[in-house]
Amino acid sequence: MGNSNKPKYVSVPALAPIGEFTGILRQAWDSRVLTHNGPLVQLLEKKVDQYLGVRNTVVVTNGTIALQLAIRALDLTGEIITTPFTWVATASAIKWENCTPVFVDIEKDTFNIDPEKIEAAITSKTSAIMPVHVFSNPVNIDRIEQIAKKHKLKIIYDAAHAFGVSYDGKPVMEYGDISCTSFHATKIFNSGEGGACFSPDSEVTRRLKRLRFFGHNDQKEIVEDGLNGKMTEVHAAVGLANLPYQDAVAEKRKRIFEIYFNKLNKLEGVSFQKFKPDEYNCSYLPLLFPSEKICIDVMEELFKSNAFPRRYFYPSLNTVKAVGEYIPMPVSEDVSKRILCLPSNNDLSFEDVEQLADFILQYFKAK
Repeated sequence: MGNSNKPKYVSVPALAPIGEFTGILRQAWDSRVLTHNGPLVQLLEKKVDQYLGVRNTVVVTNGTIALQLAIRALDLTGEIITTPFTWVATASAIKWENCTPVFVDIEKDTFNIDPEKIEAAITSKTSAIMPVHVFSNPVNIDRIEQIAKKHKLKIIYDAAHAFGVSYDGKPVMEYGDISCTSFHATKIFNSGEGGACFSPDSEVTRRLKRLRFFGHNDQKEIVEDGLNGKMTEVHAAVGLANLPYQDAVAEKRKRIFEIYFNKLNKLEGVSFQKFKPDEYNCSYLPLLFPSEKICIDVMEELFKSNAFPRRYFYPSLNTVKAVGEYIPMPVSEDVSKRILCLPSNNDLSFEDVEQLADFILQYFKAK
């Protein structure tokens, strides 16, 4: 299948020419500064601010640490409401900060947390809501912020997938008390490993920077209980090399999405995530199948052709014993069993994508 025998994965890092990376990295080699808020880290923060149209970017080790730092920076305790349809890091970050994740079911078409079910989950122990912009699709921010204000709750947005996305004409990272994203190699913008926190509050931003460096203030005094959440200069160099190519990366992802959508959107029983076209970065290609059996059949047939879709996010986290006691979440459990993310990385040719879509079409025609 496709124009090469190369495996076709869901995600492959989009990378700048290696010479551009090593040219930036040479600065760190020459200075011998590899960490501790070095000049490349500071430059990456400024460049991300400029690219996204935000302020106060705080880059950190990874997206999971970003969530943990956000919880700590807001002094959260007790229960944090979140979605079961997400990567386990959303819940594990809550647990590692000695809080309890409380799941609320999702909307069947957007795959995001259902805001109309949030209030029923609020108790006297609830301190915050942590919605996830699933596959970059912004949650109903207006409704969630209305609920949070009414109940005096903090909001941390897990925006791991949502780099470059806007909501109602404003960068999605500007919402909430803190938004957190990931720069992992699988994300549409990557620094290999990495992540960032964003807060509109300058004092919260200062605290995030203290917390990521063991609780040190600018005078290197330890003023609170922090951790090691620093990004290295090496990872910052990867990000600085990749960022100038981000527009081209995003444009190709949109074209890949269009090819899949135009070929598959009329398949009976198959559906795409519901989103607003100008509020989505097409970094993933989730497809919802009529049944779990068909989902698995398609996946296994694609495996035989050296194409490797993945079941994002399966299983629904409310069913995972390591996360907590089981509480039924029927919509999330149903969606998680029937969803498959198709290969959509920038290494794919458009011919590859056409043939992958045609393969799925042929599967349904043969049924």
